Amino acid sequence: MTRIETLAVHAGGEPDAATGAVSPPIHLATTFRHGPAGERAAGYEYQRESNPTQDRLEAALAALEGGEAALAFGSGMAAMAAALESLPNGAHVLIPSDCYTGLRVLGAEFLPQRGITTTAVDMGDLAAVRAALRPDTRMIWAETPSNPQLRVADIAALAGIAHGHGALLACDNTFATPVLQRPLALGADLVMHSTTKYFGGHSDVMGGALVFARRDAFHDTVFHRRHLTGAILAPFSAWLILRGCRSLPARMAWHCRNARALAEMLAAHPAVAAVHYPGLATHPGHDVAARQMSDFGGMLSLRVKGGRAAALRVAGALKLAINATSLGGPETLVEHRASIEGANALSPDDLLRVSVGLEAAEDLLADFRQALDAAVA
Repeated sequence: MTRIETLAVHAGGEPDAATGAVSPPIHLATTFRHGPAGERAAGYEYQRESNPTQDRLEAALAALEGGEAALAFGSGMAAMAAALESLPNGAHVLIPSDCYTGLRVLGAEFLPQRGITTTAVDMGDLAAVRAALRPDTRMIWAETPSNPQLRVADIAALAGIAHGHGALLACDNTFATPVLQRPLALGADLVMHSTTKYFGGHSDVMGGALVFARRDAFHDTVFHRRHLTGAILAPFSAWLILRGCRSLPARMAWHCRNARALAEMLAAHPAVAAVHYPGLATHPGHDVAARQMSDFGGMLSLRVKGGRAAALRVAGALKLAINATSLGGPETLVEHRASIEGANALSPDDLLRVSVGLEAAEDLLADFRQALDAAVA
């Protein structure tokens, strides 16, 4: 089997047939020539349905995740909404109790308008997952590692539970990427990515994607929804994300190396109450993560002794790391999740989420150490 590092470089990156260009071309056309009765001259009609640049990206994403098909979207939220809103009216979905805020709000405010209900459950507690199933449960939505507390769920076990109930298993693989974790190979039916993050890799493009284990009726339903609702990805954004695919394995290796070093330092610092990083042996999900991941990722969160005020002091004292939302770029980003989540925040007030970047590890450790020392002082 071709290794993922090689796939990342070559999938969707075939030289242009017309010119021989090694870098894939960007096709910005919104409309394509057809015959008098709509006969397609080259397989395309209108950008909202499909376009050559997006097709290249979707081929690459499907190859990297080991799926039969992929669909690109304008954002991760657009991809998530398309998948969930394509479930039948009356469907029930299990979602993680610790998850991206957008998923929680979608389930509380928008999915009920489509007749779809959600129940939050600890995905690491398989007995709780089984107990939360209902006759109308049609999907289990996993997020592992989770955002922002880096909880770990056993994908293979959840797939067994879902399939035994006649439901689908979807997995948000944004934090891990297919370089570190392949949910479809573990039994998931659908993988979601915010390609804004590690796939883009440079904090300069927004996108989302769904990768399907099978090109089946559910895939066709989601494709039809994207076509009609217009939640598409612009060709230039598709090109940037495809470019990001080529360096993804190399970047992930560096993100993981830096995150592990930072997590170990933070765990030993007297101002830190807890570090959430699956690569630490003390993490409750470490054994599961070690079994289903090839490395532990570039994301971590820490809880600062002294509560909200102390956490904000640490965030404010950082000089190299930037206080900003999002993740997966070359720069280290820190955010106080409770503040970002707003009035109905579920994240602890003392928690800081860290997207560990590509700087020298020694510089990152020194920056966090001085900020924590200042908080203690």
